[in-house]
Amino acid sequence: MTTLARWARAEWGRLYAAVRGPLAGRRWRAVPLAVTAVCLTAVLHLVHSQAWGYRFVQDAGGVRAVDPLWLALLRTPLSLFVPALDLPVWGALVQILLVFGIAELCLGWRRALAVAYAATLAGTLYARLGIWLGPHAPLGLPASDAWVVDTGPSAAVVGLAVFLGWRYRAYVTASVVIVAMVIEVVVEENLAGKEHLAAIMAVLVLCGVGELRQRRSRDRAGSGSGAPPIQS
Repeated sequence: MTTLARWARAEWGRLYAAVRGPLAGRRWRAVPLAVTAVCLTAVLHLVHSQAWGYRFVQDAGGVRAVDPLWLALLRTPLSLFVPALDLPVWGALVQILLVFGIAELCLGWRRALAVAYAATLAGTLYARLGIWLGPHAPLGLPASDAWVVDTGPSAAVVGLAVFLGWRYRAYVTASVVIVAMVIEVVVEENLAGKEHLAAIMAVLVLCGVGELRQRRSRDRAGSGSGAPPIQS
């Protein structure tokens, strides 16, 4: 086995093992969330491209920081599946099919959807915080970003990729995703790039909480097994 093959096995072996079994046994039936999300995104794109459907999709899934918070929170779940204006629809479909599908196989559809929503929500809330801070603050945004329509699966995809990298010890892959998002902000400083970083921060917090809980569980198990036997 070559050095590259050994590295790939160490990096992606756990992830491959988690994906291979369910996908080989059930094929597309193993990823109902990913298939449904792809179909929903395609339908929303078709509706959004029609003159009669543009306003409907915007009202149902278009999120802007200028909107009332309750309305933004109501629209955020559907906004994951409304293609972003600067991302071709085929790009959104490929992202959802691959990353959502792998996450669903590894985490189950409920946990995968929860992580995706948490990442997207973090980006949505960050936009409001950044605009409140103003353009001169380190994490601030210009007031004009309040009118930017914020849709698409990219924040969820980035968050899921980092979460899977942590959970299955693919640390190099997760690091590459994080570095790529930092470079995106440096090269093209826009709302989407900074929202991706906010999504990553939220997911890293989830990872830290999960690691802490696992450590406490191991400590409790270790202290229980190490208790002295009861003498008669």
